[in-house]
Amino acid sequence: MAAPLQTSELQEIANNACNQILGETKKYDHASVAGWNTEIINTILQSLISKTAPTPTSSDDEPKSASHKYIVNSTIIQHHGGKPTEASGRRGMHSAIGAYWNNEKDGTWSWKWDGAEEKGMDVVLTVTWVSI
Repeated sequence: MAAPLQTSELQEIANNACNQILGETKKYDHASVAGWNTEIINTILQSLISKTAPTPTSSDDEPKSASHKYIVNSTIIQHHGGKPTEASGRRGMHSAIGAYWNNEKDGTWSWKWDGAEEKGMDVVLTVTWVSI
């Protein structure tokens, strides 16, 4: 599958978005989750578009059209009882995605932010691209 960016670039974009939005957060806050998800998604989308936007080859050329559409999903899960301990455990969670598409041009990538665990939550991101 031909991804629009290298995996390392996707990881950098996702990590930067999570650090920017949740870096100063101390713990899971249900009232803030919808806003956090929206901010994370929009930050990642802006970065993806910025890094993959086509540019003209010369000043006389019109801009080329985008080569991919993007879908970003952000899931934030509260650990049962706050930070996980041996006594409290954690909530179970499994996420999967499937699609019918062109395996050579379209794809998906999932990632879990390591910085969320100390805040009593998990943050799982999925970026999907579809060739235009």
